[in-house]
Amino acid sequence: MNLLPVDADRSRHGVYAVAAALAHALVPAAMEHHPELVLAHDVELRAVAPDLDIPVRRQSIAAQLTRPERILIPAPRHTLRIANGLAEFVRDHLAVVGPMTVKLTNLGQADATDREFLDVLDRRVTGLTTVTAEAAPYEPMSPREHDRRADELEASGLVRPQLGEIAFHRERGGSRELAMRALWNAMGRCLMEGFHHAAADFGERALTLLDADADLETWWRIAYGTALACSATDREEAARALFDESRRRGVEPKARATAAYATAMLLVRHHDPARRDPEEAMAWINEAITITSLLPDRRERAFHLSFDLNGAALVQTRRGRNDAALRLVEEAIELADRDLAEGEHPIHRLVLRANRAGLVAMMGDPEGALPDLDAAIAADPGYPDYYIDRGNLLHRLGRVEEAVADYETAMRAGLPFPEPYYNRAETRFETGDYEGALADLGYVLELDPTFVDAYANRAGIWAALGDDVKARADALRGLEMDPGNAYLLSALGQAETTAGRHAEARRAFDAALDVAPGSAKTWASRAVLAYETGDLEGAVADLTRAVELEESAAFLFNRAIAFRDLGRAETARSDLVRAAELDPGDEEIWAALSALDVT
Repeated sequence: MNLLPVDADRSRHGVYAVAAALAHALVPAAMEHHPELVLAHDVELRAVAPDLDIPVRRQSIAAQLTRPERILIPAPRHTLRIANGLAEFVRDHLAVVGPMTVKLTNLGQADATDREFLDVLDRRVTGLTTVTAEAAPYEPMSPREHDRRADELEASGLVRPQLGEIAFHRERGGSRELAMRALWNAMGRCLMEGFHHAAADFGERALTLLDADADLETWWRIAYGTALACSATDREEAARALFDESRRRGVEPKARATAAYATAMLLVRHHDPARRDPEEAMAWINEAITITSLLPDRRERAFHLSFDLNGAALVQTRRGRNDAALRLVEEAIELADRDLAEGEHPIHRLVLRANRAGLVAMMGDPEGALPDLDAAIAADPGYPDYYIDRGNLLHRLGRVEEAVADYETAMRAGLPFPEPYYNRAETRFETGDYEGALADLGYVLELDPTFVDAYANRAGIWAALGDDVKARADALRGLEMDPGNAYLLSALGQAETTAGRHAEARRAFDAALDVAPGSAKTWASRAVLAYETGDLEGAVADLTRAVELEESAAFLFNRAIAFRDLGRAETARSDLVRAAELDPGDEEIWAALSALDVT
């Protein structure tokens, strides 16, 4: 199929109207010619085209649980992962069958998911061309015809129409109640899939259709889902307004506790760091704990109270009180293990274990954190994120091969996302595989061009390789997005040093140290600049500060060379001896020591 006409109108066709049309057009042929490609992208294809018969290859345990036990809502960037996975499917399929053109109508009415997907396609897929065209007027339908069409879609049992199409017809049909329920259903499905913009829209529309005397439970369930979707799309004020309204409307204990918990989370997770308030959050989370600790049913109390204790731990972490946070998580684990039925709420339990691991590692015991992450991964081996957390701990412990194995398992288990490739790039850089590190960082930026830290690391590698042009370009690109980023400023300083622009390098390093005076690497990098410009005393001073922050063989070696050139051989020897103790396998250190002994 060389030309595919697609109506992108979200009101008629729901979320991922364009992506679903592409999937329905391409998957049948892909299953015939290269089914392994479909299997490699099963998660993203099932997300946008749930009614296609796509075999399940990867799956979290969440897919097997009841709705109340599926406590993890996908993060706001989940749709970017879906878009990248779909783009790779389209790219690889078209590489075999040839290019195609998608003729889009009503592009201005496309859902946020499709707009993001089309942006990724434009960046990453050369075999696909999109053109826009004016749509023909829709054939008018009477309210009765809209209801008849909605009835047919509901009777079909298909999932995709529930993501907006049924709601479209019900809103134009003859029943306000049926329209409200169709919107409510669409909101719930979109929320659990991570389609948060659509979920917020459906929820807000459903709320406007509720009668003034609607029962409070219905209002709360719609309002709560709407608020979660709003908070995931940086609309925390709209979410807070709904939680405040819920407090004015009702006194049901679980709803009050949930609203208090959610308010606390808004206050510690606000997308604008300046708007975060962990002190007010502590007041709200304590209210939630007070209520849930009084719930009469033992199992219900165990779930809700342990959930709130875990939230309190996050608040305490944001207050800088890690000891208190750890005690709260351990209390939550003990409560869940004691009072929940065996096998009940498995995701909640593994989240608690993973959070305890994070706190233990944060408090300086990465080895002690591993058993909890092992348990979390064993409980849900199809969830990729915990492999990354464990890989990071293994990396800290010097178990690099095991860390890389975890990063690569995360790559296979989940949708394409930057973190495992970014982390693997670090290990490759450390082991001298610059080419591999550059490839990983290039892929990170292909997946997410706003991943600022990747620009900083890649700029550093380019500088180490002597390519100041590429290093400077990456540093400046990153600084456009984050002007005060100390890592990028330091990378820019390295690039300017390599290029011989010493004044510009000094300004960049000084700016980086103003932002992050505790960065040992930046002090060491500025020392290199000082050495190259003949300022040996300045180099020693900067390297001394670097060693105070982080005693490393490399910093001591460089300071020894500066001391040697200043004629202070004994001080240089002392630094080299200590460097050799820290890195006995470094031949350059031993060679420098031998040279000193000869002289």
